Amino acid sequence: MKYNPKVHHRRSIRLNEYDYSQEGGYFITLCSQNRKCVFGEIKDGVMHLSSVGGVAAQCWSEIPTHFENAELDAFVVMPNHIHGIIILELVTVGVQYIEPQRNQFQKIIPKSIGSIIRSYKAAVTHQCRLGGFTDFQWQRNYYEHVIRGLDDLTRIREYTANNVLQWYYDEENPQSIKTQFV
Repeated sequence: MKYNPKVHHRRSIRLNEYDYSQEGGYFITLCSQNRKCVFGEIKDGVMHLSSVGGVAAQCWSEIPTHFENAELDAFVVMPNHIHGIIILELVTVGVQYIEPQRNQFQKIIPKSIGSIIRSYKAAVTHQCRLGGFTDFQWQRNYYEHVIRGLDDLTRIREYTANNVLQWYYDEENPQSIKTQFV
């Protein structure tokens, strides 16, 4: 179905006028379609990856291979979502900076967070299809937070590292203690 703004009330969750290809840290959250627990399960405080979860982890670790301006930091696969930090750096050739090319007909800017996530989601989906997991789907879009300093980075790293231990209380968990009393 073609996009119709009168029917499809989409709004961007991105910061207006922010250049997502600029140097800096970005905290990313991606969810499975309908938040289905397809990436694995948590038992006794340990995340056990399913085959789909293994694909998601492997493809994430390969991001710097495909995007030389991307460096990976903290990362965790949860049963129905993933969290990861991507650090974008300026790539230099000699003494010149390589600036992202802007295309007036294309909203995705090369080497930006948007292009990295788009490529990542496509790679995971493709590998899942090849592996026979034909019903795997991502939730549309993704959440991102621009990291604004060392304190912010430290807080997000701790959150990511402790995410598995907090799963029992997470609202994304279908068996969460919080959802049982709602």
